Amino acid sequence: MNDQGLQKPISDASHQLDGPSHETTEEEEEEERAFLDPRLLIVNAISLASALAANGALLINMGGRHRFAVAQAVTIFGFAIAAVLLLGIIGATSRQSFIGPAEDHVLTQAFYYAIWAAAIYIIVTILMTLTSLGAWWGKYPKEFNLTPSQRTLMLQTISFMAYLLIGALIFSTVENWRYLDAVYFADFTLLTIGIGLPLTPVSHTGRALIIPFALGGIMSVGLIVGSIRSMLLEAGEKKMRARTTEKARARVHSFADVKNHRLGPLPNSKKYIEPASMPIEERRRQEFKAMRQIQRRASTRARWSSLGLSMVAALVLWFIGALVFEHTEHKQGWSYFVSLYFTYISLLTIGYGDFQPLSNSGRSFFVFWSLLAVPTLTVLISDMGDTVVKGIAEATNWIGSITILPHHMGRSAAWREVAAATWMLFHPGLTETDHEHAKSAKDVERTDSNRRIDFASMLRKRLGNGGIHHCNSFTHAQDQSKHHQDHFFYHWVLVREVNNVWKDTQLPEAKEYTYDEWKYFLRLLGHDEHKPELQRRPNPRPHRGLDEEPQIGRPIDKHGRIRPWSWMGFRSPLMSPKDDPTWVLQQLVAKMQREMDDQALERTDDSDVLPVSLDMLSDLDRASSVSGSSSKPEQQDV
Repeated sequence: MNDQGLQKPISDASHQLDGPSHETTEEEEEEERAFLDPRLLIVNAISLASALAANGALLINMGGRHRFAVAQAVTIFGFAIAAVLLLGIIGATSRQSFIGPAEDHVLTQAFYYAIWAAAIYIIVTILMTLTSLGAWWGKYPKEFNLTPSQRTLMLQTISFMAYLLIGALIFSTVENWRYLDAVYFADFTLLTIGIGLPLTPVSHTGRALIIPFALGGIMSVGLIVGSIRSMLLEAGEKKMRARTTEKARARVHSFADVKNHRLGPLPNSKKYIEPASMPIEERRRQEFKAMRQIQRRASTRARWSSLGLSMVAALVLWFIGALVFEHTEHKQGWSYFVSLYFTYISLLTIGYGDFQPLSNSGRSFFVFWSLLAVPTLTVLISDMGDTVVKGIAEATNWIGSITILPHHMGRSAAWREVAAATWMLFHPGLTETDHEHAKSAKDVERTDSNRRIDFASMLRKRLGNGGIHHCNSFTHAQDQSKHHQDHFFYHWVLVREVNNVWKDTQLPEAKEYTYDEWKYFLRLLGHDEHKPELQRRPNPRPHRGLDEEPQIGRPIDKHGRIRPWSWMGFRSPLMSPKDDPTWVLQQLVAKMQREMDDQALERTDDSDVLPVSLDMLSDLDRASSVSGSSSKPEQQDV
């Protein structure tokens, strides 16, 4: 971006191609007679060295290979010096007293690249300064903890820019182009815009080289766009969803009816949760469903907000880019509408080639603009796939199921699916299983025996027939006491559930557990939903000590102790940034580690009450046999 040829004399040569779009300016046909001044060469070399040193320090800092304070200082001062020197060169070469009358000279592409480079240096300097101040004030950590996706994106971007610049050097040599014209050619080639004449390979060598060059560059662009989506969109959407969830949760708390001990109203409804008038389990179930409703509405809002942000970014690049091209290409007579047309065709990578920038300022701006605009539009299209396109696809499938492509279970099944989807649209906090429970649930307190049988039923369901058959081996171990048999059984269940939950984490779409499944997992971790001593009223704000981090989404501390919490409180597992399977898997592994530590240190006691025992399955079998035998007389009466 630092180049010595900032201005050059205007040649009298002129040339025109057919059509207004290929009209060449005096800048296009001028001979390579750039103005070179030794003073500019020295200053420009110092600026380039400062920028390279700053970039190197930034890479070392992000890699964690040097002290943060030292590397950050080198980065800030390096970019600041490079920007100041470039601004000095730009100011000096713009003065008539330095270069002569303006009508005798024209600004080269290098001059405008120097402007864009100085602007980038200033922006990076400001951002790095703010980062340093934030780290000094304790707002940010004093190190760059890059995630794997961030490291991948950084390396891919560096590789792509090196690939583009080296390719431009090769084509400038093969086709006898000016280097910056070759950069412009490489840019619209790798971004698949394809502007065309007059910058197209005419030699056999150039046409042969374009095959591997374009293939490798397009693959690199695809990788970068994929990394941008995985890093920015998913992380940004997750943070936006968490922020929206917290706001909705705080809003429910802020409108709570404290006098009547009611929580609510819930989002998009006038319903309250009345903990004083319902059993503990039913209140907990209502809190869970309310939190799910808040979560899902926040997720939907986050997706549409992400679509809105990417659309605004694309529109800004479209309209602002058109405004810039209108001014840079005024010698071609471009109106704002023509500029809009050109930027739109370029954004969509159609590239008719009927209009293209011919000025030095236009071409240099096009390189920076396209490197931002094309990935931005790709992100926008990806966001539309998660919202608008998904809705259109579902509507198309439904129309086909009731017309020319009938549903495999008949048209009535298609209508039932629409009815279920409509119900879920107005009740986003309830899953289908919760809906069935909502229609049949009774506000009565269940006995310990019923809860034990419910848990054993869920355990049998998740273990399956093969798992139940395997459990018989524990009961036949005569050389072990009953307590040791239960310990082995409990550890075996934990290991099996770790495997099952790990499979849930590998699903393409994050799975959401029902309330009954959450009850089961929490019981394995030692938490009973019906115990009053483990429950508490929802707390809207996390509290912490002086040396304590806020325990958001963590009802279980690092020592395995369970603290009182609510499904709508800050300790709720649903408040965690992790999805359901990841949270459960992490807690199950931690529980297994604590159990193994206790067993190794012989801290187990026969008086310990385990969450799971072999007697539970026996109780379930007896209950099933009793219910089966009691139903036979009724069938005979009928």
